[in-house]
Amino acid sequence: MARSGLRRYPRELLRSLLGYEHPAAEPGVPVDPQSARHELAAVWLGHATVLLRLGGMWIMTDPVLSSRIGVKIAGRVFGVGRMPGATFEIDRLPRIDLVLISHAHFDHLDRPTLRRLAAAHTHVVTAERTRRLIPRGFGKVQELAWQAKHVLRGISVRAIRPVHWGARSAFDRRRGYNSYLLEGGGRTVLFAGDTAFTRAFDDLGQIDLAIFGIGAYEPWEHQHATPEQVWRMFVASGARALMPVHHSTYPLSDEPIDEPMQRLLAAAGDQAYRIVGSRAGDLWVDSAEPPQA
Repeated sequence: MARSGLRRYPRELLRSLLGYEHPAAEPGVPVDPQSARHELAAVWLGHATVLLRLGGMWIMTDPVLSSRIGVKIAGRVFGVGRMPGATFEIDRLPRIDLVLISHAHFDHLDRPTLRRLAAAHTHVVTAERTRRLIPRGFGKVQELAWQAKHVLRGISVRAIRPVHWGARSAFDRRRGYNSYLLEGGGRTVLFAGDTAFTRAFDDLGQIDLAIFGIGAYEPWEHQHATPEQVWRMFVASGARALMPVHHSTYPLSDEPIDEPMQRLLAAAGDQAYRIVGSRAGDLWVDSAEPPQA
């Protein structure tokens, strides 16, 4: 892990100092008006950020849309830069009702993105001992312990314990870390967040969409599942569709950029049709639910 960091972070810190950013593609338009008519729709916005339409509400998981993530010093962010690809402007997103934060790592709890999302009508559900990291301006910030549940306007959110850790820094190991099971409008979504292989998602009942991270496993397999392990967890969960995230966005590990998806597709074999929304900006709508009148 130390060698992996030395191969990557000195270069990224130098780029931070010089103000270098990867060229971005044209800002994407992640949703269309028709998506709001469905009980379940989703679009991956890069890394672990997914925009969900569930039970008549707009939900975002781990919102991270910054061009660089890390520690901010003297007005400049020092950390890893976002890789080339589609960008998504916050002011082009629909009004967000609920934000889910899985844990406090910089690539999952990005304060600059959250500041731009903060609004009185937006609620935040986050892991234990992370509330003070959430910027002010949200209507409510609710911490959830494992197995605890929070209900917001008909949407139930239950925290599940993954295999990960929640530190914000090297000297801060006390913070919580969650996966979430969401239920609303007759649909169920599993947002696994970051996790190594675990049986925590077995036997959760009917799940329509499972969102799993498939990248950053080399050399972090003890904390991030491999694509093959993700497929095993997905199948064991009984979910109908899998949205792979946490890849091809920030250079956090050593595997080639296209390897996670290649390995996942190979693991899925003739079941690969169950993998949805694997390209950032592509809207997936649950075809099992026809549009509402």
